Amino acid sequence: MRTLVDIDEKALTALDRIARRQRVSRASLIREAVGDLLAKKQRPEEQAAFGLWGEAGVDGLAYQKALREEW
Repeated sequence: MRTLVDIDEKALTALDRIARRQRVSRASLIREAVGDLLAKKQRPEEQAAFGLWGEAGVDGLAYQKALREEW
């Protein structure tokens, strides 16, 4: 399907440079970029929740033990 998208001249120049280097079309690069964005942004809910505490810097077992000591 075709769509119309406004892209500034600097971005088009950069896309053309990359396209020449990789020997692909500009359209191919844009399709790849859209695919990458969709893969990154459209995650199933399970994957989004997996590792939710990973960035908290908390040891899960130590946290559990501390909670149980309160009983």
